[in-house]
Amino acid sequence: MRILVFQHLDVEHPGVFRDIWDAKGHDWISVELDAGEPIPELDGFDMLAVMGGPMDVWQEDAHPWLKPEKAAIRRWVRDLRRPYFGVCLGHQLLADALGGQVTLMGAPEVGLARVDLTDAGASDPIFEGFPRTIETLQWHGCEVSVLPEGAVALAANAACAVQAMRWGDFAYGFQYHSEITPETTDDWARIPEYRASLEQALGAEAAAGLGALVAPKLPAFRADAERLDRNFEAIVAKLGATV
Repeated sequence: MRILVFQHLDVEHPGVFRDIWDAKGHDWISVELDAGEPIPELDGFDMLAVMGGPMDVWQEDAHPWLKPEKAAIRRWVRDLRRPYFGVCLGHQLLADALGGQVTLMGAPEVGLARVDLTDAGASDPIFEGFPRTIETLQWHGCEVSVLPEGAVALAANAACAVQAMRWGDFAYGFQYHSEITPETTDDWARIPEYRASLEQALGAEAAAGLGALVAPKLPAFRADAERLDRNFEAIVAKLGATV
């Protein structure tokens, strides 16, 4: 499988999914949009993975590459109807590109948190084998506040009503992070925007200890990422997509 990855920050990469894809022999290519790298022709790829970033979906003047990125996402899911996997900003971009709304939250959600599967999520094959409540790592200050037409919320919590969503047959977005590595919390804490939201959400003292709290959770997060990948692959295979 050929996987195209849209990145918006060098330290917001596919994380553990890189190892998972490599082990399966997939060929994945990352495009760093914030660094000016162009979007390649989409026709040669089987899956699009869109990662997170410190910018917001409406900041097109400050980040003009957001417009062609949204256009590419729309073409990918609406016209080409190929598998989409969005994380954090990638989740929000999917909603925005398809006519939904993304807005600021009252307060950022950062740190370890639990999300609950909706009834639709509990019956969706992407969450096959998952419990109804999932522990996650969160790091976001915006949320999908209005789903695009045809989308369904798959997970939620008190802080954010759309923690996961599906549009169509195999376009999925996840607000939370399953891709994290042992370096993630330190890498992200060095980004000024992320540091500010971290300290706003947790306070300076608790923020400094986030890495220690996350470390023992990494094996479980890795297992969740592997399960998501297996489920996603099974969905695509069953529906007879390009993959």
